[in-house]
Amino acid sequence: MKERMTLTAKAVQTSGRAQSPESSSKGLIRQTNEALILLAAEKVFARAGFSGATMAAISEGSGLPKANLHYYFGSKDVLYRAVLARILNDWLLPTHGITHDAEPRAALEQYIRAKMELSAERPDGSKVFANELLHGAPVVKELLSTELRQLVIDKAAVVQGWINAGRMAPVDATHLFFTIWAATQTYADFDAQVCAVLGTEALDTADYSRATEHVVALILRGCGL
Repeated sequence: MKERMTLTAKAVQTSGRAQSPESSSKGLIRQTNEALILLAAEKVFARAGFSGATMAAISEGSGLPKANLHYYFGSKDVLYRAVLARILNDWLLPTHGITHDAEPRAALEQYIRAKMELSAERPDGSKVFANELLHGAPVVKELLSTELRQLVIDKAAVVQGWINAGRMAPVDATHLFFTIWAATQTYADFDAQVCAVLGTEALDTADYSRATEHVVALILRGCGL
């Protein structure tokens, strides 16, 4: 797939024209099917990696014929790129609340909680992205160095503005985001390690609640909030 990904992985391409009931129904079916395929692909790519994943396994996980996967995405390569774009988009959407006019504590807390919630609800997505990065980010490197980099520059400027205005303690505004990502995604990427230390088979709601309160309190205290 030669065209560059954007931060938004759109499930349905729509025009500004009004749609008939029939076309709206078809659009909803497409949207539903693509969502099922992307979710199944997340799980398969997380467990088997790109090389080990098969369209047959993804088809089975989605409950849709393999022909549907090829119809909507064309190939495993295109589907993998769509999965990565969807994950990154969902991770970065909560940063929209980090604005100059926002209250620093509320904005950062909301972002941290949203990231922890995604780790709890979509651990496979986090694993897929982590595996991509561990292999040198061959698919998303350009995206990371362009759109992601610019987003972090913009949000770090907001944080620096809060610091300059005395609204929070001096911290490295850019590395604050790396810290948040590391602290929140570890519960998805390294859940086996966390579970082993906690003596549990899997992290449950209580485990994630405890972890969330810890991460929120730790980071906010570090920011003097």
